[in-house]
Amino acid sequence: MSSNLSKSAEKVQKELNKFGFELNVIELSDSTRTAQEAANTIGCSISQIAKSLIFKGKISQSPILIVASGTNRVNEKAIKQHIGEKLEKADADFVLKHTGFVIGGIPPIGHKTPILTLIDEDLMQHKEIWAAAGTPHSVFRLTPMILAEITHGDIICIK
Repeated sequence: MSSNLSKSAEKVQKELNKFGFELNVIELSDSTRTAQEAANTIGCSISQIAKSLIFKGKISQSPILIVASGTNRVNEKAIKQHIGEKLEKADADFVLKHTGFVIGGIPPIGHKTPILTLIDEDLMQHKEIWAAAGTPHSVFRLTPMILAEITHGDIICIK
């Protein structure tokens, strides 16, 4: 199945195969670059989109992944309380360097370097959610509990 996927999407599929769940990357003709585009293309609610946002710690300069519900914005003060340092925006070069993926297709797994992961508790209210799979046209469906398991992410309030 993965042989028909683009290189980045295939990389994500290979990573997903390691977890023992039936998680399948699909590539779509329409863009899934933004949460709204993804929801429109997939046909789900925007709150079911698990958007992967990369920040960096202001002091540590370490990458921080926040997997947020598509409807939510990250409250940087709430994150600071959880991790103990302020967040900074990560530019495209930083994101690519640490994840191996471009903005608009960052998956929650399969990064070049280990990344502290925080998961928006609002995603937990859904039976299924959708995450990016390495390109602005690829996604995969999973449950919120599988997301927490495969990312080893902390489930927190990000608002």
